[in-house]
Amino acid sequence: MKSMTASRKDTVVQAAAKKRSAFWKTFVRQRYLYLMSLPFVLWAFVFSYLPLWGWTMAFQKFKPGIAFRDQKWVGLQYFKELFADEQFYRVLRNTLAMSTMGLVAGFVVPIVFAVVLNEVRAMSIKRFVQTVSYLPHFVSWVVVAGIVTKMLSTEGGVVNDLLVALHIIDEPIQFMAKGGLFWYIVTASDVWKEMGWNTIIYLAAIAGIGPELYEASRVDGASRVRQVWHITLPGIRPTIIVLLIISIGHLIGIGFEKQFLLGNPLVSDYSQVLDLYALNYGLGLGRFSFGTAINIFNSVISVFLLLIANGIFKRTTKESIF
Repeated sequence: MKSMTASRKDTVVQAAAKKRSAFWKTFVRQRYLYLMSLPFVLWAFVFSYLPLWGWTMAFQKFKPGIAFRDQKWVGLQYFKELFADEQFYRVLRNTLAMSTMGLVAGFVVPIVFAVVLNEVRAMSIKRFVQTVSYLPHFVSWVVVAGIVTKMLSTEGGVVNDLLVALHIIDEPIQFMAKGGLFWYIVTASDVWKEMGWNTIIYLAAIAGIGPELYEASRVDGASRVRQVWHITLPGIRPTIIVLLIISIGHLIGIGFEKQFLLGNPLVSDYSQVLDLYALNYGLGLGRFSFGTAINIFNSVISVFLLLIANGIFKRTTKESIF
């Protein structure tokens, strides 16, 4: 019995030694790839992981200019203040509403656009449409907000002029002053800006589908709609699922640029999101600990959503990011 146990230990030790040897052989063979990736690893550590030390501010009554050891620790005080604030729940509602609308529209539209664009046989038209569609991605949100505001203006706005000319409305509508329309304006603006850029990923995935599948389907008499449904969409399903999981992970962290630039005091009850809430009620008022608590809540919920989405898709579709 002892000899069998000893032999098993020897086998485990030998297997571990072989793995270490294989690792170092691979490391030496691919040393230049590791060296090329080193700057990006350092960048991620410095700008993504090292700042996590600042999370300690959420548990302190932080005051600038005072040494870390001299800061007063207050535990979960700022989290209690956060969850007791009625404004927080209004902001959370706005964040979830706009992020969900953006997820649905901003995820479905690029897929449909990529499939339609892939069916265009004239390459010159295809390249022109693709180029025009992804150019807005490179335009600053400051410029986009100015364009959207001007188009929806009551004085010379294209949208109001068109609706009046078509006798759909009798007088111009103040779109930017109606809180109930703000979520739709932000979602439509975001879809217009990012649709073409997001389409590139799906076009690349479609290009990886074997052409022999389409040839075989044409021989069997399948129409182009059938080819899209049974070949194109299943072929890009792994890409769709991975991007969907990542998008769900960012569901609550949608930034604040769009809301900050398109919002105004008349729609503040609908334009405030978590990041803007942290900026205004945290950094703006010098409440650094409170602002840090908001961002910790944001990060924890994002990680939780990512893990839940990854687990669900891993069980149901066998596709996941880890």
